[in-house]
Amino acid sequence: MKKLHFIPKLLLTGCTIILLSCGGGDGDGGDDGGGDPNPIPAPLATTLIFPDNNEECTEGEVINPTQSRVVFEWNDSQNTDSYQVNLLNLNTGSSSLTSSTESSTPIILLRGVPYEWFVVSRANGTTETATSPTWRFFNAGPGISNYAPFPAQAVTPTRGATLSATSSVVLEWSGSDVDNDISNYTVSFGTENPPPALESEITGTSLEVDVQSGNTYFWQVATEDTAGNVTNSEVFVFRVE
Repeated sequence: MKKLHFIPKLLLTGCTIILLSCGGGDGDGGDDGGGDPNPIPAPLATTLIFPDNNEECTEGEVINPTQSRVVFEWNDSQNTDSYQVNLLNLNTGSSSLTSSTESSTPIILLRGVPYEWFVVSRANGTTETATSPTWRFFNAGPGISNYAPFPAQAVTPTRGATLSATSSVVLEWSGSDVDNDISNYTVSFGTENPPPALESEITGTSLEVDVQSGNTYFWQVATEDTAGNVTNSEVFVFRVE
């Protein structure tokens, strides 16, 4: 006859408690928070050096009558592996991108043309970037004794702004010229694009205009210098609620 062996119920219960309390771990005792122990620091914005802001650039290497090679320079920025130079031809509105792992790079430009530029700092391992201030300059050209003004820039309302309901708005802009000889401005304004001329021979940099709620408005500034050179800004737009 087989003998039956009985294990006390209390002993079984105790073993179960011991197993449960010791189980469930992965054995490494590490932190399972999922965070990156070594996050990539975001790059910082650089500061520009050359070409100088609102100046004539005369230091380029002349390639032919219409082109010159200019070395763009900026300061090293922290946590940065590469830079992207963003260049805009202010006459045509065409833009170009040039990448560099150094704090300078040569770029071929058209002579006698105004440009705008800024630099974006990038770092490997992160999508975060940082952008420098934007500078403008006039690339020197043959036979130019007086340069046209730079296109005016909107100060307020900012490009694409939506304003609270109001009956009037003050348009404000900024103008600059290598020769520092701006004489006056003409403002075009209205609900059509391009907007019709509203007022000319303005010597300041602001103008109050009447508006109505629910409308979208377009405005543009033409800058004239003492030599008779005229430069049109882009068409700015804002909406009144």
